[in-house]
Amino acid sequence: MVATLFETLKVNVSLIFALLVSSPSSIGAETVPIPSNLNVPSGQQLILKASAKGSQIYVCTLKTPYPAQYEWTLKAPDAILVNEQRQYLAKHYAGPTWEAKDGSKVVAIVKSKTAAPQDRAIPWLLLEARSHEGNGILRSVNWIQRVNTIGGKAPAQGCDESFQDREVRVNYTADYLFYGD
Repeated sequence: MVATLFETLKVNVSLIFALLVSSPSSIGAETVPIPSNLNVPSGQQLILKASAKGSQIYVCTLKTPYPAQYEWTLKAPDAILVNEQRQYLAKHYAGPTWEAKDGSKVVAIVKSKTAAPQDRAIPWLLLEARSHEGNGILRSVNWIQRVNTIGGKAPAQGCDESFQDREVRVNYTADYLFYGD
């Protein structure tokens, strides 16, 4: 009886752990087509596909040039990227920067964006690499697409004088597609 109870607990703990570490991803699943304004230039090849899970960090700031008006401003992303087997690939942070576990980094700039199909999701983006570090997988990245976003949008309210300079983290998931020539 004790052995059966122990086996049941072990299975339940394994199931709970699997649910906690999994993140929704549409990589490999049927997805909404990528809008044409987010297409990478011809000649670029897909190098890497990754799913991100993390937060978009916002700060309540004074709205320029409107005195006494406040707004949530994006400070930085804070996410981890995994492959289809849920193996850690990289981290994503301010810059925007992606840093692979092999030490290579790419910093990019937004070239184009489009509203996400879901209302409370951050926009889909096309980003162009502007600098690289290291000699790993991200060294050859020229373009990055952020698609299939869920969540991450700034709060609709709560940013006022009493909240000035405070941060909030909004959970998000997305798929990142990295291209090079």
